[in-house]
Amino acid sequence: MRSRGRLPLLPLLLGAAMPLLRPAEAPDPVSAEQSLAWGPGLAAGLALPVRYFYIQAVSAAGRNFSRSPPEFKVLIKALSPKEVTRIYTPRPLDRNDGTFLMRYRMYGSVRKGLKIEILYGDQHVAQSPYILKGPVYHEYCDCPEEDPEIWQNVMSCPSQEPQITKDFTSFPTIDLQRMLKEIPTKFSQTRGAIVHYTILNNRIYRRSLGKYTDFKMFSDEMLLSLARKVHLPDVEFYLNVGDWPVEYRKANDTPGPIPVISWCGSLDSRDIVLPTYDVTHSTLETLRGVTNDLLSIQGNTGPSWENKTEQALFRGRDSREERLHLVKLSKENPELLDAGITGYFFFREKEKLLGKVPLMGFFDFFKYKYQVNVDGTVAAYRFPYLLLGDSLVLKQDSQYYEHFYIGLKPWEHYVPIKRNLEDLLEKIKWAKENDEEARGIAKEGQLMARELLQPHRLYCYYYKVLEKYAKRQASKPEIRDGMELIPQPDDRDSVCSCHRKKPLREDL
Repeated sequence: MRSRGRLPLLPLLLGAAMPLLRPAEAPDPVSAEQSLAWGPGLAAGLALPVRYFYIQAVSAAGRNFSRSPPEFKVLIKALSPKEVTRIYTPRPLDRNDGTFLMRYRMYGSVRKGLKIEILYGDQHVAQSPYILKGPVYHEYCDCPEEDPEIWQNVMSCPSQEPQITKDFTSFPTIDLQRMLKEIPTKFSQTRGAIVHYTILNNRIYRRSLGKYTDFKMFSDEMLLSLARKVHLPDVEFYLNVGDWPVEYRKANDTPGPIPVISWCGSLDSRDIVLPTYDVTHSTLETLRGVTNDLLSIQGNTGPSWENKTEQALFRGRDSREERLHLVKLSKENPELLDAGITGYFFFREKEKLLGKVPLMGFFDFFKYKYQVNVDGTVAAYRFPYLLLGDSLVLKQDSQYYEHFYIGLKPWEHYVPIKRNLEDLLEKIKWAKENDEEARGIAKEGQLMARELLQPHRLYCYYYKVLEKYAKRQASKPEIRDGMELIPQPDDRDSVCSCHRKKPLREDL
């Protein structure tokens, strides 16, 4: 049985530790006892919008399956019969490699705990039933851990994030007074997409600087969610909610750069990067408001590799000229590339010449063996989702990056293509002629994305940015004129009894 504590860290590359079992090699049945279960959803103290864990099918001979057997069954309920709460538990997602991903969303908290049964047929899998000793809190329970070290330990946060270390190199100290004077005039008037935040005593305040700040809804939502889970440091910062990075001064310039936080970075800018609003929002809304998210993609990766269409695919808007070039290449080389523009905004005069294609469901992308990733206005925010599929990603060289790119290597996790796409057709031909190598790169990219883009890692990343920023502030943050408090939800969905705020009453 498992209770609260540090997240079990079984490797995702389990096949490297044991011989793989392919159905053609041996008819060994699945062993429920030998099979494995691990992940954050089996830890009581780890609160997330959607909890999740993994199941690996293992044979009686101790071999990992590399193709998925019939499904496992998962039952989740409150440990105490006196507690009734709604828990949405869809069927486990088959990741088509011998592993399954189980997700569940709690709509209420339980004081005594949860009981999770994982079954193969009528037999319990691994250490099932798993007892998560309470309290187990749902997403909207406002019950932050006061000690951030305890919280990071429970979350199994990495000790270092290389991109955060790199981003803060230019900012050994942070002068809040200089920022207060400079940012409203330098950035908010020209860009109009700056939001000024102050977090004090775990309460979040903000004011908008400019008229293009609607996307603050995503940052508000994530900061509130994080503050419900861990007590945040007192910090005052400016978030750029526009597309492009804004700070291009170098460290040795006079005056030097100031630390604006953005969702996208570039090789020539000094912005501090957070996970994009897209992956942030999809993580918060998994199993509720979105269909494409970092978890659901993993169970919807299309046909097996050998049954995918041997073409490269691109669908998207006309947000960069190279995308139009893709369509021209596709018309000239339809046997290699299927590319189409789904909507025109920037180059409307080109629609008649190039044509417009219908929108395609994202899961249908993975019917194709190769995916072309070309920048939009900045980095293409589809890239993390493409990596999580099991197609080979052909990625355009780009000055733009997201928070996790630093962990990826060309020719190991994706195939690079030149900025002007002049070698795209050559790279597609290479992939077709070197199928096993292409498949290996696709698999390595998928495995790395599964590691770097786990939803709980996003929470760790947000916290570590705020923590490092707070330590470098040269003065105390303040609630500035024009700031408003962003309240936590106060509806019935947020009701819970937080043991950190007051003692829990025992059941009568």
